[in-house]
Amino acid sequence: MNKVYSSAAEALDGLLEDEMVIMAGGFGLCGIPETLIDVIADSGVQGLTVISNNCGIDGVGLGKLLEKGQIKKMISSYVGENRLFAELFMSGKLELEFNPQGTLAERIRAGGAGIPAFYTRTGVGTVVADGKELKEFDGETYVMERGLVADLSIVKAYRGDAEGNLVYRKTARNFNPMMATAGKATVAEVEAIVPTGSIDADHIHTPGIFVQRLIQGATLEKPIEKLTTRPRAAAA
Repeated sequence: MNKVYSSAAEALDGLLEDEMVIMAGGFGLCGIPETLIDVIADSGVQGLTVISNNCGIDGVGLGKLLEKGQIKKMISSYVGENRLFAELFMSGKLELEFNPQGTLAERIRAGGAGIPAFYTRTGVGTVVADGKELKEFDGETYVMERGLVADLSIVKAYRGDAEGNLVYRKTARNFNPMMATAGKATVAEVEAIVPTGSIDADHIHTPGIFVQRLIQGATLEKPIEKLTTRPRAAAA
């Protein structure tokens, strides 16, 4: 089975449709599958439910899908860097399911592991628990959270081989690995495709069994939400 595709458009061919659920990896703008997001933006698919830690920033990452009105609902933990997101949500044009960040990560991990639901103390007594089942364990109240799965997961990795084995780098490991396991189909974008067998088995973060299609990313801009620099020292 050939998992390596020559372009993001080819890798996503036949996988995109209106009203689907997409998991998009990354943390802020770190580790986002930029090339794959661009193809989804150009495809014109509508009514998407997107599961992602956040929704990029205005005009960058998933923010491009917001600008084109392609996202119907976001399942996220943080949206504070996107002005358009706030405007759409406040005007009732965008649905939002907020999650504590750890809960979101565990919901995705649970979905990938075939666990339909779990209990957590996080969110009890807040709006996060509204409408959800509560249960007592050892004298403490817990809220039940459902595992999450997606029609499509798009992830970004540092290295990948032709079998789909992936290695992530630093912060990109926050959501990409569990999302790769929770999609009915997973497409990975990597910075470099390396020969099969060249990745030490102990260094593989996502085994290739979870990845159906693979591309080498065309976009490696690695934007930063807020660039803060230290003033240069005065010349002597």
